[in-house]
Amino acid sequence: MTDTLTYQNVHNLFKLNGFHLNRNDLCRVAYSFIKEGEEFEKSVGDFILDWFDNKSYIEINTSGTTGTPKLIRVDKQAMVNSAIATGDFFDLKPGDKALHCLPTKFIAGKMMFVRSFILGLDIDFVAPSSHPMLHNDSQYDFVAMVPLQAQNSLLELKNVKKMIVGGVKMSKTLEKGLSKLKTKVYETYGMTETITHIAAKKIGENAFSILPNIKISQDDRNCLVIDALKISEESIVTNDLVELVGDNQFVFLGRIDNVINSGGIKLIPEKIEDKLSDKINSRFFVTGKEDAVLGEKLVLVIEGEPQTLDESIFEDLDKYEKPKEVFYVAKFSETESGKIKRKEIVESI
Repeated sequence: MTDTLTYQNVHNLFKLNGFHLNRNDLCRVAYSFIKEGEEFEKSVGDFILDWFDNKSYIEINTSGTTGTPKLIRVDKQAMVNSAIATGDFFDLKPGDKALHCLPTKFIAGKMMFVRSFILGLDIDFVAPSSHPMLHNDSQYDFVAMVPLQAQNSLLELKNVKKMIVGGVKMSKTLEKGLSKLKTKVYETYGMTETITHIAAKKIGENAFSILPNIKISQDDRNCLVIDALKISEESIVTNDLVELVGDNQFVFLGRIDNVINSGGIKLIPEKIEDKLSDKINSRFFVTGKEDAVLGEKLVLVIEGEPQTLDESIFEDLDKYEKPKEVFYVAKFSETESGKIKRKEIVESI
């Protein structure tokens, strides 16, 4: 696919909710959304006008998963390059029908529009609800969802050829449900700084495969370093512990800032959570809590009312992975994009 496309281009096959729209049409729609649209449409209107203004960048808020959300500048041409890489990786063609059901205030929702403008997708744009395909019998070539939306759409996903799921890690229960479908489902890896995903893996697979024009390596902490020249001029150093598999694949282990040092044993919460994911029905996470003897002790935090846990749920855990204590929190605090604020929750215990 050509690299000469710029953010000023709108593909002649692009459609929004069944209508062919060029750049001028889109700006008119944007004004209409801002003036008369529902709340979720207003953020789309703002984004479209920002996209076609005379600046070469847009400003986007990071999610705030591991700290305070911050405003960063993202180059529009880098967003176009990201859209082209996605199109190449997932074999998206002009005229393919796509469903957009993500909030446009975040990077994932913005990028669904950019892919549509640039690749010439025929896009249905709906409110970003928890059940986005309810009463929708349309056939789709490409859909992007967060895990909650995918869980609530299992019956309707028979009408979808390819789907990407991102935002937060999907549970084993959801993976099992999705694996029974004919739909090709991919879990994605990325962040605002990488302009959504830079890697993806089919569900059931262990390693993520990188998208075109991406190079990966590790720093001295064994954390992932991403070099994406068409997206960022500088290397992006993450806090994600990974195991590299050749030059083009990696296995995500967990975030280094979540690692627990319990009596000199380093524990990765995400690995323990993965073993427990289909045994606890409520949302939960494991974390470290200050301890006079161990330095940090491993604890399990569950959302909801206190309950009696069957000890058998811990049978797959290694000796040091079994939580020393269980806490219950009525309602987990979240970032605006739905990610659990672990540190804030632990501080409230």
